Amino acid sequence: MSRILLVRHGQSEWNAEGRWQGQADIELSDLGRRQALAAAKNLGSFSLIASSTLSRAAETAYIISNELGIGPIVPVPELIERSAGEWSGLTRSDIERDWPGYLEAEKRPPNYEHDPDLWVRVQAGLGIIADMLKSGDEALVVAHGGIVYMLEERLGQRRGRLPNLGAIWIDIEPDGSLMPRDRVNLIDEGELYSSQGSDIL
Repeated sequence: MSRILLVRHGQSEWNAEGRWQGQADIELSDLGRRQALAAAKNLGSFSLIASSTLSRAAETAYIISNELGIGPIVPVPELIERSAGEWSGLTRSDIERDWPGYLEAEKRPPNYEHDPDLWVRVQAGLGIIADMLKSGDEALVVAHGGIVYMLEERLGQRRGRLPNLGAIWIDIEPDGSLMPRDRVNLIDEGELYSSQGSDIL
């Protein structure tokens, strides 16, 4: 069996402003870069490092890779965040103003990417990484909160908000199936994390 540590990227500029990002390509904030560096100091060795191709994840992976001396980073476009549709760039107050009642009812706009579609491409992306691993290998993969939430939801393990540089271990079974396991925080949230921002990251 091999394993993946699936990590949520550091704080982005829109996280700091509380804006839903989806697939908008928003860079890390200065705090996000410090978070990535702090996380790297709490990590050991990995067989490989991979990343979503959105810049906030790719830069997080680069900072960690540079600190650990592991590379090159494997880009996996299938692991970009889910589309937030018409809500990309909006704050919760913007959404409540323009889409009253949607958040409370857990409704989403027309072009939002729902779990079944997201699962198809995320499964493909994680499969690419799994195929590069031998039994006993561990990979570090930097991606997005929405992907973690979807994986947990599929298994009835909804656990609430994942902080920046929060992560989840995923076991890759011999038959290729994926099994989410324990969450871990790679940084001390009280020291480095200041703005929660949106959960669609």
